[in-house]
Amino acid sequence: VETLPDYRVAYLRRVGPYGPANNTVMEKLKKWAKKKNLLASATLIAIPQDNPETTPPDNCRFDACIVLSKDYALDGSICEKELSGGKYLIYDVKHTAEDIQEAYTNIFPSLLSNGFQMDNKPILERYFGDKIHKPYCEICIPIK
Repeated sequence: VETLPDYRVAYLRRVGPYGPANNTVMEKLKKWAKKKNLLASATLIAIPQDNPETTPPDNCRFDACIVLSKDYALDGSICEKELSGGKYLIYDVKHTAEDIQEAYTNIFPSLLSNGFQMDNKPILERYFGDKIHKPYCEICIPIK
């Protein structure tokens, strides 16, 4: 369990079925961040906004985000929002389609069987430090 801070992020959104196209959005964000000299020490966050079991695939929203400092001035070329912090269960997962799918399949039964209740916030996939360039991420599940 980790208490995450509030994050100010710049983001790009994609609407459509989750899958390889989400990576295209993240790569576009990373390209933008590199041009702004933000990528070297960045924390990147991927947010699958919708549950594909209850939302039609064509309506699923995916946000590719980069954490910004409070004083970084954006130029209007990208969207901005605040992510509220709080308590999260952190799962370190190899970032392959199979491992992510397996993690999401196993996380929710584990969450309930260990007495945790999910909070009404989006699940975050967080990448920082070596995880930006290596195939691992942290799946952060908001809990009450």
